Amino acid sequence: MWEDFINALNNFVRNKTRTFLSLLGVIIGVASVIVITSIGSSSTKQVADTFGSAGLDMVSITSGGMWRGRSAVSIKFNDTFRDNLFENVEDIKTIWYKNSLSATVTYGQTSNSVNCSAVETGYLQALGMELEDGGRYFNVSDNEEGTQKIILNHDTAESFFPAGDAVGKKILVVVSRVSFSFEVIGVLKEQTTGMENSSAYIPRGFYDKKISPNAEAATVMVQATSEDKTAGLIDKIKDYCTSLSGTDTSVSVTTMQTMIDQISSITTTLSTMLSAIAAISLLVGGIGIMNIMIVTVTERKQEIGIRKALGASPNAIRQQFLVESASITLIGGFFGVVVGILISLAVEYVQKQAYVINTNACIIAFVFSVFVGIFFGLNPASRAAKLDPVIALSGE
Repeated sequence: MWEDFINALNNFVRNKTRTFLSLLGVIIGVASVIVITSIGSSSTKQVADTFGSAGLDMVSITSGGMWRGRSAVSIKFNDTFRDNLFENVEDIKTIWYKNSLSATVTYGQTSNSVNCSAVETGYLQALGMELEDGGRYFNVSDNEEGTQKIILNHDTAESFFPAGDAVGKKILVVVSRVSFSFEVIGVLKEQTTGMENSSAYIPRGFYDKKISPNAEAATVMVQATSEDKTAGLIDKIKDYCTSLSGTDTSVSVTTMQTMIDQISSITTTLSTMLSAIAAISLLVGGIGIMNIMIVTVTERKQEIGIRKALGASPNAIRQQFLVESASITLIGGFFGVVVGILISLAVEYVQKQAYVINTNACIIAFVFSVFVGIFFGLNPASRAAKLDPVIALSGE
């Protein structure tokens, strides 16, 4: 077989243009699969990086609500619900209440509309949201007394305080046409987390006293005792809420891991579909190889006749041409993987994303390319093996 491979390489050198065209289809097919799967894997990693690792032990509960007859079935997120949830559901470490609001923030000549979250003490720390130097989180007094303190995210702070001197400054916050003066006590570091993306944060105690007195929470954030308890906690919360409302759709319970898995699943599905489409070009390249191999068999009839006259068996002839066909796709597959990786690197560099090579996709694409060569080379090889040596030597 090694001798057949060396002979195949010699034939490729003698027919450079034909060999290049044969390789081109395989290279394009393999490279396309590598590029698509690598970009898909990189996108999946980017999603995971965007959500971050902090907050994987957090469960979010929001009102689902549904209509039973003519009445809406819902659960009120008040103090009673918090106490009962903690008492009746295991594996809960802490429960936070949160509300969201839109506000207009003004400092000097700069004024912007921002989405703001009213949160309780310790919530930002639990999500791993770090502060820049010189700032502080909300303390117990801020929440209990409803102080007019505010924490800005990195981008919001930069838009109002490009010099980076936000902490200690007073800003005007307008909510529902009512103006409040807030002191900036902290600026969050530039970071991302899937559970929080608000522009600013205020104590929920202030929201409860000045914005919407005795308001129910819009979102309940539950921290599990450990990350491995999170999945089970989802089911326990759903079961408890179902027992309260009589319906399993009264609340929506999600986790950051759930969101990551959903997005990753969509990305993987799209990559698989596109890879399957790209693999069609490999089949097209295989058809081209079969046509070229048929021409090769026709051109080398006399060579086949001589080999048979010297005692070569049909299996030896078949193997010779199968090795030659497989060699084309083997070489094309190798260069396809290299080209695919280089293109992927270029795309990731332009998009400024972390590059992730899909090793399994490289192996599968390479093996599939060799299989294509063997499959489409089988017919020409069988034709060569069946040639009558007399007819072959005559060149007819």
